[in-house]
Amino acid sequence: MAAHVRVFLCKPGLDGHDRGVLIVGQALRDAGMEVIYSGLKQTPDNLVEAAIQEDVDVLGLSILSGAHMALIPRITSLLREREAEDMVVIAGGVIPAVDAEVLIRDHGVARVFGPGTDTHDIVDYIHERLGI
Repeated sequence: MAAHVRVFLCKPGLDGHDRGVLIVGQALRDAGMEVIYSGLKQTPDNLVEAAIQEDVDVLGLSILSGAHMALIPRITSLLREREAEDMVVIAGGVIPAVDAEVLIRDHGVARVFGPGTDTHDIVDYIHERLGI
């Protein structure tokens, strides 16, 4: 029997574009994961609280607005404050490589997926990261 994986996909900030995150969510669901979607325009505080309450394995952050260097560090800081650092944090969207390196090195993001990433790569990464 496959392990039960819970993923919370989020749209922090004022970004109103969700087509990509919905496609990723469908791919994760089709791979047997339980997917929870936050909806648009969520605050970091609300997302962290919901992720903890839902006891998710993976927190996926989708940001296209350019505010990733403000939103993601705030979210990972809140996870540390709430002692929820066991959650795997992944990000996607329009995030320049130099920013992705900083998010991974300094802010606890496990991986950043850019535009055009094959959804199978995301599924495979989650399975690999969780040892499934």
